[in-house]
Amino acid sequence: MNRFLPILTVLLVIVALWYAAAVKLNAAWVYDQAARDGGAVSFGQLVSGTLNQDRPVLPTPHQVVTELVKSTFGMAITSKKSLVYHGWVTISATLLGFVIGTTAGVLLAVGIIHNKAMDLSVMPWAIASQTIPILAIAPMIIVVLNSMGIQGLVPKAIISAFLSFFPVLVGMVKGLRSPDQMQLDLLSTYNASRSAVFWKLRLPSSMPYLFTSLKVGIAASLVGAIVGELPTGAVAGLGARLLSGSYYGQTVQIWAALFAAALVAAVLVAVVGAIERRTLKRMGMVR
Repeated sequence: MNRFLPILTVLLVIVALWYAAAVKLNAAWVYDQAARDGGAVSFGQLVSGTLNQDRPVLPTPHQVVTELVKSTFGMAITSKKSLVYHGWVTISATLLGFVIGTTAGVLLAVGIIHNKAMDLSVMPWAIASQTIPILAIAPMIIVVLNSMGIQGLVPKAIISAFLSFFPVLVGMVKGLRSPDQMQLDLLSTYNASRSAVFWKLRLPSSMPYLFTSLKVGIAASLVGAIVGELPTGAVAGLGARLLSGSYYGQTVQIWAALFAAALVAAVLVAVVGAIERRTLKRMGMVR
């Protein structure tokens, strides 16, 4: 219980501040209604009038939770209003992009470790690529791929891969370089080949770094998938849910989609963490 007490305390503070902000931001509508009716507004009327508006400026926590539950469990998963349906579309692009980005990051890291020219050339360009705003490059990627006849899942996956490959690349390079010189000299005395050094020393030593990077990469991949849905006017996916909510002023729908994306990210990171614990335990790195 002591472990969760600080978390619950922070959560309660956030919820309290959220309700206070909702009352403040949604008060204008209550005052306008009272002015039309020619009456005054008491504090109790102000609070009750700001917490359950149909289209509030800032939805309250219970409105978001209600919409989240209704859109997740109260509808058929094939419904275009179901967050399960939209979530699966986004998760599909996320996982494909994550696989592409992870593969690219690991292969580039291996090349950087074993090739001085790649170390001096690829890494600076990889760093420079992350200075490009994803909101600027996403429409360009989608337009170019559409002109080539590539549509649907792949453009979003490529945007996801663009965001996810860099943390994997950096973490894998750090991990492959983590063995100290004494360990490398020991294998050298055994006349070990470069491939033997890689498979028996560098790769096992890089596993903690790799999994740490994968947790960052999977979350970044989800962001990329959602961003990839925004400039296309997509009709499916959490990004499409955000777009439709913004078009029609459905702020509760927008916040529910945001929380659904956060929950999906938490689940994906937890899955990677579970795989990490199992893998490192089998390797004898954790008890």
